[in-house]
Amino acid sequence: MSVASPHRSELPAAEGLQVHPLSIHIGARIDGVDLKRPLGAAQREAIRAALRRWKVLFFHDQHLDHEQHVVLGRQFGELTIGHPVFGYVEGHPEVYSVGRDRFQSRFSDERLVRPWSGWHTDVTAAVNPPAAAILRGAEIPPYGGDTQWTNLVAAYQGLSPTLRAFVDTLRGEHRFTPPEGSSARPGFTGPLAATPLVSEHPLVRVHPETGEKALFVSPGFLKRIVGLSLRESEQLLALLFEHAIRPEYTVRFRWRPGSVAFWDNRATAHLPPSDIYDSDFPRQLYRITLVGDVPVGPDGRPSRAIEGEPVLAHTRE
Repeated sequence: MSVASPHRSELPAAEGLQVHPLSIHIGARIDGVDLKRPLGAAQREAIRAALRRWKVLFFHDQHLDHEQHVVLGRQFGELTIGHPVFGYVEGHPEVYSVGRDRFQSRFSDERLVRPWSGWHTDVTAAVNPPAAAILRGAEIPPYGGDTQWTNLVAAYQGLSPTLRAFVDTLRGEHRFTPPEGSSARPGFTGPLAATPLVSEHPLVRVHPETGEKALFVSPGFLKRIVGLSLRESEQLLALLFEHAIRPEYTVRFRWRPGSVAFWDNRATAHLPPSDIYDSDFPRQLYRITLVGDVPVGPDGRPSRAIEGEPVLAHTRE
């Protein structure tokens, strides 16, 4: 994978906006922009280009309210409902609450923990997972609670040519289920029964803007590889999940109140923190997501829905 020089920008310039890469493969901090104000055309294009290049962008000191958050997102595309299964913030249907205890209310405390546990790409159980997400920090603990992202394009390129050629041909089934080894509580099973989502996606998707191939494996949702035996599927998925989260493909972000993370959901997976459950510090973030396209594999075949409807744009009354 070619790496841009930190001293030579290959991205469009926008007055006052600076892009500071944070690791070789993924992540950049953006300075010199006020996300509370409408962005100029040059700023929007510079942010879009940085997102294509660095996959996840971080902004500090952006103290947005719900409405400003929504206005920001609409400058980059149509917005979905907060979450197609678990709802939204009352009065703000595009906004999804990411509070510290949201998973503890859904699952038992006993879970099977593996290195890739918790890693996921958002809502890949839908036939058209969100194209991108914008997450903002409202209440942040003084320490702990970091989020990590991994570059699934770099992960794909890091496979051997032989394995790349094989996974190019495969497809996987994605669905919402409780974490492996846990039991679900009514807060999970009730909404899921009312809104089931199951889809078959290629294991490798071609990015619709860059043409890059990304290893489209979401440990939280991808349950089996179509056409393989159970044992074959388990072993290959374990290899791919472990490979996708290798440290060199990842970036770790330390939140502050007013921080914003904007990531390309078509080319990344991310890991919410688990250390926050070992402290009494509150942690509250809010997320919006942009409507996504139906993934297409290297063979040109699109994903297909097994259960559920596409996640489309929310239209306000």
